[in-house]
Amino acid sequence: MSLWTAGEAADATGGRAHGDWRAGGVAIDSRSVVPGDLFIAVVGPKHDGHEFVGEAMDAGAAAAVVNRPAAGAVPQLLVADTREALLRLAEAARARTGARIAAVTGSVGKTGSKEALAHLLTRSGPVHASRGNLNNEWGAPLSLARMPAGSAFGVMELGMNHPGEILPLSRLVRPHVALVTAIAPAHTAFFPDLAGIADAKAEIFAGLGPDGIAVINADTPHADRLARAAGGRAIRRFSRRDRSADAVLVSERLDAEGSDVEVDLRGRRLAFRIGAPGAHWVGNALGVLLAADALGAEPDPEAFAGVRAPAGRGARRCLGGIRVIDESYNASPAAMRAAFAVLGLHRPDPGGRRIAVLGDMLELGGDSDSVHGELAAPLRRAGVDRVFATGPRMRSLFDRLPACIRGGYMNDATCLAPLVAESVAPGDIVLVKGSLGMGMRRIIDAIERRTAGSGRESCSTIS
Repeated sequence: MSLWTAGEAADATGGRAHGDWRAGGVAIDSRSVVPGDLFIAVVGPKHDGHEFVGEAMDAGAAAAVVNRPAAGAVPQLLVADTREALLRLAEAARARTGARIAAVTGSVGKTGSKEALAHLLTRSGPVHASRGNLNNEWGAPLSLARMPAGSAFGVMELGMNHPGEILPLSRLVRPHVALVTAIAPAHTAFFPDLAGIADAKAEIFAGLGPDGIAVINADTPHADRLARAAGGRAIRRFSRRDRSADAVLVSERLDAEGSDVEVDLRGRRLAFRIGAPGAHWVGNALGVLLAADALGAEPDPEAFAGVRAPAGRGARRCLGGIRVIDESYNASPAAMRAAFAVLGLHRPDPGGRRIAVLGDMLELGGDSDSVHGELAAPLRRAGVDRVFATGPRMRSLFDRLPACIRGGYMNDATCLAPLVAESVAPGDIVLVKGSLGMGMRRIIDAIERRTAGSGRESCSTIS
């Protein structure tokens, strides 16, 4: 099935189509093009996509959207501005679909909640969800432009690190339901306080229509501020403890593989298993159930058994008998504590250890050193046996730790990676976490290279 024909794309953008082509997808990065994609040659802050039209066509692109004619007989759509063309395609995709759409944001938990919500909704009809972390000024319109007209549901993640970023994205997406997972210290270098973060996240309500529904975490700081920002729209709340909430946790039992929970969802008792471990996933599940219900779907809680933490956000791997928890994509104080708690739920094999490999949490502002240092206590509570660290801020934490659990410190992840890879052993459980800019993925890559061909691939509790 085609996502965009030449005529449809021309009508949406006001451009001139050359060739009679059909596109099954949309891409703005030539490296991600798959056969049949419509490649939009956007001009970004670092690169001009027009320089990569040839690569995109070689990769199988159906056509290119350009603001100057592409060389040769390339099927193309000529527009005045390719960035504007992306927005117009997104608007047209939103206008033509009858899908019920949810938008998700929050300081922590937004990607996991987005993935879980999409997973649940697939039992009620065709679902289109934003991929990975496509949640900013480029990713959100790209995700919307990729939405098939026949979708029954859409799930869009909206992110920010400055005030004012979510507002235009929400107005573009025009969700029926807006979910705010939590307010927590993240990107605090750009905000005076948590109230400012709450205000920025509350921008997601701007795109809701009069009949839209705001789904809010009643336990999060500034929940009342979020409710006021919803501007008189219907509000549904979820909570671990407030019995007056629309979705409230009745009981939970956490283990290294997931959680068994019981929830009261608007008067209905639901008991189910969550396939991703950690108390934070229990909180995510409450918001997801409530958002699915607000969308008009019939939530099937049994689907939570198939939920897994996304890559870089808690996904688990077995590398030569070493259990690796991959949290390499992002980091904030709340997310660090949640990851430590998950590590603490895991029991190492005989002779094995709980190991944390940590990189700086970026964009935390002037009190960054003290915020990093405060992680020492939750690390100890999790029963961590060895800590490796990298980055100037994480040094504040490393120096506070007892000498007996200091595994090693290096200025950057490239230098730390071989030290970690040589230090870990089968039976160990290794958490790797830090902000994306710290390059913590190199740690996992180094472990993978060292264990390749080891002949020991099984791990006792990795699913």
